[in-house]
Amino acid sequence: MLSQLLLGLVNGSFYAILSLGLAVIFGLLNVINFAHGALFMLGALLTWMAMNYFGINYWVMLIVAPLIVGLLGVVIERTMLRWIYKLDHLYGLLLTLGLTLIIEGVFRSIYGVSGLGYDTPELLEGATNLGFMMLPNYRAWVVVASIIVCLATWYVIEKTKLGAYLRAGTENPRLVEAFGVNVPVMITLTYAFGAALAAFAGVLAAPVYQVTPLMGQNLIIVVFAVVVIGGMGSIMGSILTGLGLGVIEGLTKVFYPEASSTVVFVIMAIVLLIRPAGLFGKEK
Repeated sequence: MLSQLLLGLVNGSFYAILSLGLAVIFGLLNVINFAHGALFMLGALLTWMAMNYFGINYWVMLIVAPLIVGLLGVVIERTMLRWIYKLDHLYGLLLTLGLTLIIEGVFRSIYGVSGLGYDTPELLEGATNLGFMMLPNYRAWVVVASIIVCLATWYVIEKTKLGAYLRAGTENPRLVEAFGVNVPVMITLTYAFGAALAAFAGVLAAPVYQVTPLMGQNLIIVVFAVVVIGGMGSIMGSILTGLGLGVIEGLTKVFYPEASSTVVFVIMAIVLLIRPAGLFGKEK
């Protein structure tokens, strides 16, 4: 059971960092970013391409891949999303869903749907004996890296002047512009940061999962459920809920394996019945 708890925590780390990116984009831009799974896939696939075509190692791509996908996020926001901010959420959902189908279709036509293997970085090979299980060193790194990035993001948005400008810019952009802040640029960078978070998670996932153009589809539905349970736009809610649901999923695999793929959605249904705004969301 303890080993499943730790493995569940690894999955929860991916849920946390992906749902955090979704929460940042929705909370500050009010856009339901269905393209998040495709951006996650791009992070992993760029890492695989860099290693196999150019010999660039994992540690370099941990920085470069988020930057590249962040730049793609700038292009997406400036050319498409900026025109739909004042429209219904459905337009953002449909637009980003279309982008997902385009991105996945392009890479599927090149690489197919079979998985591409990515070796664990040499520095993190092997495992540590915890007494009750052998914990792979790479999976421990995934948990630590995810928690550090998640907490750093929460601190910047909730506790710094920059975060205050970001939150105020979504509520009253004219007032923030009066203080000399370029709100459109700030919004663009916010979307780019959310995209970069997805790519960072993709780089972390490359040695754990098979790299495939469709790998984002396997996680994005669960991650959306995590965001709904935590509360749409809640930064800390996304982090805690992602980690918690990963652990619950791991426990379910011990006691009732058949329900492990649906337990997240059962919890989502119960939470929505009791508290529609989510566990950490604000009631309107």
